[in-house]
Amino acid sequence: MKNKNWWIPLLLFVACNQPEASTQINLQKKDSIKNAVAGWPAVEGRDTCKMIEIPGGSFSMGSTEFSDSKPIHEVSIHSFLMDEHEVSNLQFAAFVKQTGYKTVAERVLNPADFPDVPKEKLLPGSAVFISPAHQVDLNDYMEWWKYIPGADWQHPEGPNSSIKGREQHPVVQVSYEDALAYATWAGKRLPTEAEWEYAARAGKTTSTYYWGSELKPNGKWVANIFQGHFPDNNAKEDGYATTAPVKSFPANSYKIYDLDGNVWEWCNDFYRPDYYVNSAKKNPTGPTDSYDPEEPGVEKHVQRGGSFICSDQYCIRYKAGSRGKGETGSGGNNLGFRCVK
Repeated sequence: MKNKNWWIPLLLFVACNQPEASTQINLQKKDSIKNAVAGWPAVEGRDTCKMIEIPGGSFSMGSTEFSDSKPIHEVSIHSFLMDEHEVSNLQFAAFVKQTGYKTVAERVLNPADFPDVPKEKLLPGSAVFISPAHQVDLNDYMEWWKYIPGADWQHPEGPNSSIKGREQHPVVQVSYEDALAYATWAGKRLPTEAEWEYAARAGKTTSTYYWGSELKPNGKWVANIFQGHFPDNNAKEDGYATTAPVKSFPANSYKIYDLDGNVWEWCNDFYRPDYYVNSAKKNPTGPTDSYDPEEPGVEKHVQRGGSFICSDQYCIRYKAGSRGKGETGSGGNNLGFRCVK
């Protein structure tokens, strides 16, 4: 990272921008998250998302194109239910209304976590993708990611933005902790990354993209990603500059929507780039700890699917088998989730 701006630690969620990983750290956050939501009754039917049964089976997991997705390995998955689309703003609003939950982005920052930062600078907020007005150095992601005080799930781009009229868009600016809290309230859980990839592949085990071998089947965009010159000129050929309403693009053969592009989706697994070497062959649940050498002291979880700012010029991790990663407590306006059970 090129400087020590106080908000940089909050940008750790940016999955596209983080290099490969390996070593071990002592983790404590996951237990504290579980304890925080343990008292919430898990009542089925609290959210309104239709769930689709994914039949069990085996598949080849991973990709040769990304070093943290190697080696390709055979995995067997049990049957499970998956939300047909990403959790929407409307659904998340119902959760907040019933529980009074405050997301990480809405909470006052703890001065102990930022001892060198003046207290007046510790303003709740989150990171927002802002397209620059000119071409920039792609080695410096701070040219397009900005920490915006007041950015949260109800104000995805900052305090002057709103989700009014975007009730059916996926909720964003949610951390892993927030997603876990919602899933617990709904009587569900977050998917393992093996479940996520199995559902996304839907039997297409060797295709370049989850939908097939062509980027634009029949000349049409089938996922919400970035077209044009990244990051300064979004051509919006798919019709969207940021998020699209859920179910805007075709479902896969399992009748699951939005598993590619739109928003990155949290998975339950800790992130390690070397995990696939020792992954369980049946219903893997990820490593027991997290490690990324870029931030060796930071707990991270896997993210999957890419987002509306993934581009062939910069981030191609909407391709089949690719992985993302993010710090447990961080969010962004291109990051959401869905649930399984």
